[in-house]
Amino acid sequence: MEREKLFIFDTTLRDGEQTPGVNLTVDEKVQIAKQLEKLGVDVIEAGFAISSPADFEAVKRIAKEVKNSTVCSLARAVEADIKTAWEALKEGNRVRIHTFIATSDIHLKYKLKMSRDEALKRAVEAVKLIQDVSEGKAEVEFSAEDAGRTDLKYLFEVLEAVIEAGAKVVNIPDTVGYAVPDEWYERILAIKENVPNIDKAIVSVHCHNDLGLATANSLMAVKAGARQVECTINGIGERAGNAAMEEIVMAIKVRPDQFPVYTDIDTKQIYKTSQLVSRLTGVLISRTKPIVGDNAFAHESGIHQHGVLECRETYEIMKPEDIGLKESKIVLGKHSGRHAFRKKLEEMGIELEEEKLEEAFRRFKELASRKKEIYDVDIELIIEGLEGEKKEKVYELASNQAISGEGVIPSATVKVRTPDGEKLGLAVGNGPVDATYKAIKNALSVGDEVVLRDFKIRALTAGTDALAEVYVTVENEGIRVSGRGVDPDIVRASALAFLEALDRLVKRKRKK
Repeated sequence: MEREKLFIFDTTLRDGEQTPGVNLTVDEKVQIAKQLEKLGVDVIEAGFAISSPADFEAVKRIAKEVKNSTVCSLARAVEADIKTAWEALKEGNRVRIHTFIATSDIHLKYKLKMSRDEALKRAVEAVKLIQDVSEGKAEVEFSAEDAGRTDLKYLFEVLEAVIEAGAKVVNIPDTVGYAVPDEWYERILAIKENVPNIDKAIVSVHCHNDLGLATANSLMAVKAGARQVECTINGIGERAGNAAMEEIVMAIKVRPDQFPVYTDIDTKQIYKTSQLVSRLTGVLISRTKPIVGDNAFAHESGIHQHGVLECRETYEIMKPEDIGLKESKIVLGKHSGRHAFRKKLEEMGIELEEEKLEEAFRRFKELASRKKEIYDVDIELIIEGLEGEKKEKVYELASNQAISGEGVIPSATVKVRTPDGEKLGLAVGNGPVDATYKAIKNALSVGDEVVLRDFKIRALTAGTDALAEVYVTVENEGIRVSGRGVDPDIVRASALAFLEALDRLVKRKRKK
């Protein structure tokens, strides 16, 4: 089966920014655009140039700085919009103007207050104006807004006319997320079969997620012959959002038997891009979000854990490495079995005789039935209790001080009590916690061979005076240990957790 290219049109910076509560700066938009370019996106819709000075500036800068992706601006079928879009794009390497007008009767009557003939005329004029204003340098995309609720015969007429006028991409939006997959497939197929000059343009779709069907509708459109999909990172956008790029791309990658297309997306950049967009927009990713959610490659069920540990394909249809993650996560909880528990101990460098292993597992299950999350430090405490270890500490924090702020190089001073007396450590770092950890390493003459593998922080209570709880995991010479620290001061809590981990590391090495 010969595969055709599916073009990925990313509208994170335009439709995605319309997510309620999201307001990206120009610099943030440029940062995301450059990452989208690395991801391999074909078209980046950088904004709606006429909507604000900031959008204009963002479109202009992205057009200048992005070289490998086509940069696009949205424009209504209005002369001022089109001229402003071209002014923002004209210095770009490859550019596109995406013009649109509503075509459904409900939009024509209540929003535009114009007839079908008037809308058709406006659409054709807009397509021609883009070519005139840009002297043919800008690609032309036309969208029939609310195409999902547009009379089919009229939609055919509009699409034929704009293609004849010069549109190279015709976009069929399910603007309000009303369509269902079979219906959407039939609509795209009808367009392919009934618009006489449809072979002169790429058919695109832009599906919204109001009924949770945006990705399904987009994929059904691909099956029907659409060769461009408009989507956003993490599925952000108006109301319930858009089709999620990562879901569409990975569905095509995982199921080539179902989709006769390929994309140029570098899937190993997906997770990094997802995290960047989440961080800059402030839109958190659900743990159960497909592809990029925390639980997408995590397993807690004992049966699932056993299967994945023996053969990944038993419960995983794609590799975490495919999206840029290092490995799957085996999450210990009340549903976990002995196989996963034993594997966790091996990762932590803990060896137990069979009898002690059984007792440790029993205590673990007892704890897991009472505690939602089991951290490495909880396992450490179980093992310490099992082996009757004394609680005397090798290291104790005597004092700590950290300085950071605007225009100040973060620095830290610590004093640590040891069997050989108090040790003083000084260091600078990327922030107060980083500086504190480096100061502790300096005080104890611990080199970079002790690697920080995990760092988690959470508030135990509400309010600005909340207790901070910090969990860390460190590794050295194949031994992995954890520590926990609690204090109203986040930096001190971090220092306590790090010292507890180093304390355990020393005790573990003494046993060897």
